[in-house]
Amino acid sequence: MRRLAVTWVVLFCTACLIAGALIGFEARGPASSGGGVAPGSPVLSITAAGTLGDAFPAVGRVVVNNSPGVQDPSSSQEYQGSVAALRVLLPPVSSGFDVAASADFRLIPQLLEPSGLAHWEIVFASDPEVLTYDPTSSALAGINGTNWPTLLESPGVLLGVANASADPNGYNEIFVLELEDRLLTGSVPSLYAHFYGGAQGSLAVPDPATTRVESETAVASLLASHTVQAFITYRSYAITHGLSYVQFDPRVAMGGLNASDIAFDAEATTSVLTTSGGLQSVTGAPVAFGLTVPVNAPNATLGDLFATTLLSPVGSSILLSEGFSPISPAYAQGTNVAAALAPETVPLPSSLSSLV
Repeated sequence: MRRLAVTWVVLFCTACLIAGALIGFEARGPASSGGGVAPGSPVLSITAAGTLGDAFPAVGRVVVNNSPGVQDPSSSQEYQGSVAALRVLLPPVSSGFDVAASADFRLIPQLLEPSGLAHWEIVFASDPEVLTYDPTSSALAGINGTNWPTLLESPGVLLGVANASADPNGYNEIFVLELEDRLLTGSVPSLYAHFYGGAQGSLAVPDPATTRVESETAVASLLASHTVQAFITYRSYAITHGLSYVQFDPRVAMGGLNASDIAFDAEATTSVLTTSGGLQSVTGAPVAFGLTVPVNAPNATLGDLFATTLLSPVGSSILLSEGFSPISPAYAQGTNVAAALAPETVPLPSSLSSLV
């Protein structure tokens, strides 16, 4: 019923809210080579963080419903770990997508902008981490926001984690454990050391006795099959999939955007593997989602329209229904932000831009 209600609201409101954008889309027609909407039936293509795999298709349907001839088949959309999602745009793969989005707002400036594949980014939503769990696990009976660290260390409890070198949720899980340790004891690595080997700041190696590396997109099935008993993931994923979860202390959840939250997040550090096999240091930061229309987008005008729809009240209602916290007005960083997005954005605050 929730999805049906959202759909009716979307269909009704969109005609009023993004009519101007759609008129512009029709009037402009195909853009010059290298960026615009192709003749015939343009296809909206997306590469994005796995946790956006429900919200973005819903926004895409709004665009399609109001853009005659536009298509958004699932085959043109890829949802996976954010690092992997952005790397498909880079050589040697060099795929073209109209929209690229990440669960870590730092990744588009770090991965795409230096190579000239992106010039700007909008930061459109935040999303705190939560602990999802198997409610049938006797070891986790009575788990809550206070006792979760103790119960999580119970014998027989396997914690599922994402690959930190391919997925921001992987290193955010490490940060949650480190921050909880700091909150409780002022130091690391009591809780962290139960699940990972390696000193704070170094490459964190999951302990196979307590930890299992899995894809964040498979969390629901992993818990349902009792493959793992718990998984630290985004609140939006837990809500969308109807999972049992407990909320962390706000200082640990990494969903806050004020200066004190940002400073505390930055006390957590780890290292990840680069594509060349080297190590790169990563510091904790708020979970904030970023989006761009790549320079080599097959249908850049369509990508701009998707972004405009996402920032509209209709897009915000979809994000809210999926458990995200929309940032309105959205933050923008970089140069030459799409003109249609300018009225809906403000510059990225210095407290966040200093982390890029």
